[in-house]
Amino acid sequence: MTLLSVNVNKVAVLRNSRGGLEPSVVAAAEAAIAAGAGGITVHPRPDQRHIRPGDVHDLAGLVAGRVEYNLEGNPFAPPRPGYPGFLSLVEAVRPTQATLVPDGDGQLTSDHGFDLARDAARLAPLVAQLKAWGVRVSLFMDAGAEGLALAAGMGVDRIELYTGPFAEAHAAGDAGAAIALCARTAREAQALGLGVNAGHDLSQANLGDFLRGVPGVLEVSIGHALFGEALHQGLGPTVRAYRAIIGAAAAGA
Repeated sequence: MTLLSVNVNKVAVLRNSRGGLEPSVVAAAEAAIAAGAGGITVHPRPDQRHIRPGDVHDLAGLVAGRVEYNLEGNPFAPPRPGYPGFLSLVEAVRPTQATLVPDGDGQLTSDHGFDLARDAARLAPLVAQLKAWGVRVSLFMDAGAEGLALAAGMGVDRIELYTGPFAEAHAAGDAGAAIALCARTAREAQALGLGVNAGHDLSQANLGDFLRGVPGVLEVSIGHALFGEALHQGLGPTVRAYRAIIGAAAAGA
């Protein structure tokens, strides 16, 4: 069954807007795990707008031996004061998975996947290093992206489908073409031996349709919508609601 990894970035946004330690990303992650989340995701950015390096270490201690830990980030972003660089963080905490994302410093949120024709040569030695540390490697990729064989060739374990366009189409009431493109890309990846994850703008409203339409999704990473829903429903009930959607989709497959 698809694993739900809860992204706690938004808790850090709220904390940082006031300063201090509350709300606690560790407490939020603990509540998500208690409600049945199978993983915790964070995306530390160089500007530390939400998750900070200290959070990465604190959460590593919390999840160890309990659930998966997924660390997202741009492997090409250089270190700077207060931010040691993505690979340094991975080396320090050894998460279950490193999801490599090609986002620039000024991006509000991740909005596109890698262009492997351009980026594969730069990615290959970084993927090899991550694998040497025993970390599963996933690449953030657009549905319909070309060059998935390059990902398989460099030893990548999974791709994460960028689901923003699907979510936008679903909200507009016409997701047929978007879901078909995601499904086609998933099958192409799986035929190459790559696992398939998914994330971005997935919500209770669209997750079931996505999982029923796209075969063999191993993991969904959900944060923004989940914490927005949790403001009204509570974090524990919201995580349980997502798990029920995943279970229903699996039962109907």
